[in-house]
Amino acid sequence: MSASLLRRISNRVLHVLARFSPGCTTLRPFLHRLRGVNIGKDVFIGDDVYLENEHPSAVEIQDGVHISLRAIILAHTRGAGKLVIEKDAFIGPNAVIATSGNRTLRIGEGAVIGAGVVIGKDVPAKAFVPSPAALPVASALVPLTRAETMEAFLVGLVPLDRKPKATKSAAAGATATPTSPSEGETRDA
Repeated sequence: MSASLLRRISNRVLHVLARFSPGCTTLRPFLHRLRGVNIGKDVFIGDDVYLENEHPSAVEIQDGVHISLRAIILAHTRGAGKLVIEKDAFIGPNAVIATSGNRTLRIGEGAVIGAGVVIGKDVPAKAFVPSPAALPVASALVPLTRAETMEAFLVGLVPLDRKPKATKSAAAGATATPTSPSEGETRDA
């Protein structure tokens, strides 16, 4: 067996151990350091964090970073890039941070990335990137749990009207801003 094959095998074993072992501030960072990830002091790595399997040395995590549950950090899509998470940044649960070949992606110092956010470009220092708002897009007239087929559920979806409601008079709409819905109008919750 070649040394590179042994290294790749040990990297994957250490990666699995780091994802599921206890020790978010001790054992997990230690195991990732053994893999080649550059990790500073006082770093928190939550449960089941996927931290660049193929090119661990392409990831730098600076002091005081907090990476939450099930975040995914990739430094390779179409070739190896580099990913730097600067001091005191917070990565929320289920966030995905990915860079591509020959690019360096930076999460700035003190930046906060919300839950479920997908990052593919630099985030400036102290920036807050909130979780995407979940907006309803349709009314489900047939509950999915009661539908006999997926098609029956899909047929029972009625798109919600997202267009602004027209006012009775264009002139009145230009001069007054309603504070509550008019008769017959509703507001989305």
